[in-house]
Amino acid sequence: LLLLLLLLLLIGCSSGQDFDFFYFVQQWPGSYCDTQRSCCFPTAGKPPPDFGIHGLWPNYNDGTYPSNCDPSNPFHLSQIWDLVPEMEQNWASLACPSGNGTTFWSHEWNKHGTCSESVLNQHSYFSAALELKRKIDLLQILRNAG
Repeated sequence: LLLLLLLLLLIGCSSGQDFDFFYFVQQWPGSYCDTQRSCCFPTAGKPPPDFGIHGLWPNYNDGTYPSNCDPSNPFHLSQIWDLVPEMEQNWASLACPSGNGTTFWSHEWNKHGTCSESVLNQHSYFSAALELKRKIDLLQILRNAG
């Protein structure tokens, strides 16, 4: 929650952003597999039985959101290489065919991340989502709530 508050404070202090807030979106692997025609485990192996990151999405207060904001700044795996092991565990793609996550991460950066460039570069975008995942243990929150 602290990082989320820091992100919101950072956004509030930045005069150049083109959005109002972030959604931190997580998904339950079992639900994804049940609602899709099929799912495939990533090449890194079966993800843990826990919520996984789907994305960090800039949004507007009116319910709409920007997307695909900067095609001149495409996803580059080399910019997040140090985050890949943690991303393989916490930001896995279950889409078929199986993959190593790069297609999913590229999609998330190109569609959502490029719209947050006023406050987060590519490395910071993925790092912030991973930090939120570490800080907000949704599975434990639900367990505690019964």
